[in-house]
Amino acid sequence: MDKTTEDPKRVLIICQLDEYANGLVPVEIERFLRVRGHKVRLANTHYLGRASDAPGSLRTKLPPLELKRFALYAVEAASVLFTRRWNFGRHRLSYHMLVADWRLRRRILGSSLPLDDFDLIICVHPQDAGVLTVSTSACTLYACPTPWADELYFEDRLTKRQHQKLRRLETELFESVDRLAFWWESYARYALDYYGISGRNLMTLNIGCNPVAQRANFGNPPRVVYLGSLSSKFVDLPLLARLAKVYPHIDVYGGPAPDPALELNYLGWAPPSVLKQYQIGLITCTQDQLRRNGFSAKHLEYLAYGLPVLVPVWRRHIDLLRGSVPYDERTFASVIGTLGNEEEWRRVSDEAYAQAQRLTWNKTLRPLNALL
Repeated sequence: MDKTTEDPKRVLIICQLDEYANGLVPVEIERFLRVRGHKVRLANTHYLGRASDAPGSLRTKLPPLELKRFALYAVEAASVLFTRRWNFGRHRLSYHMLVADWRLRRRILGSSLPLDDFDLIICVHPQDAGVLTVSTSACTLYACPTPWADELYFEDRLTKRQHQKLRRLETELFESVDRLAFWWESYARYALDYYGISGRNLMTLNIGCNPVAQRANFGNPPRVVYLGSLSSKFVDLPLLARLAKVYPHIDVYGGPAPDPALELNYLGWAPPSVLKQYQIGLITCTQDQLRRNGFSAKHLEYLAYGLPVLVPVWRRHIDLLRGSVPYDERTFASVIGTLGNEEEWRRVSDEAYAQAQRLTWNKTLRPLNALL
């Protein structure tokens, strides 16, 4: 572990905590910095447009009295009403809701948080990242999960013109912050290639994992697990459903609940500890250019338990994550059959667990030491 600093800094982390990677990454950054003696404030904006941010309180469902936050509540409600289930609204109106949300959050956070009281401000969520453009004496770091404009476009939430406008807005943000990082280094390459950013402020700050002491054990037939959010189009639930028909021993955890018509063996939400019951972790993703160059946070969770990880053949850069096994629909059953051999499974499992050891949070977050 790195030594405690003799020059503690004041750090603000702006985030939206949920039960998936959005909640994990800022908490791990906070822990990493606190252990080293820095003074950290974590600002959870998940309920920014609600009357209360207290978990379990009824007021988290009610609008606030303050005018700008009430406006944010109204935008969030309109987004649910007009874009969640209405395809026309999703494709044509999402942009207007998203930009209104982004600007309101910028104004609210810029006026309610004492930005100048901090040495470093870290934002880890695209909707809140506008606050990093507010004038402040603090150093700003945008730890970006994924290029947002392209993610929305490939999920059919933007027209081509709207995509170009949002990409320009996002590019301006990328260039304006003091430091820019992505949750995985392949996204930085993507931003350089497709957004045309200068890269002058880029730093590597990959997300990490916590390898468990008790790894998963071999079993035959191998049990396959999918663990993660099921809300986005890029997850490719139809592909997951087709794979489940090819190989019936696939359990699915996460949320929200998928369409019953997919006939997935859906078991609700579960913590990562459920992974020790399985032999193989599964990733599915669409074939657009962003996801081809992308990354799934669940990948590291699987590696942390020593699970070989099945990854679609169209995803690039999987050589960066040992313990990954490529598949397509044609080869899926045979790949699992190969991992049904105990010697082969243990070989790949050892690769996966060794990769997890190289990507512990204490290692991947070390660049923060140099920044501070």
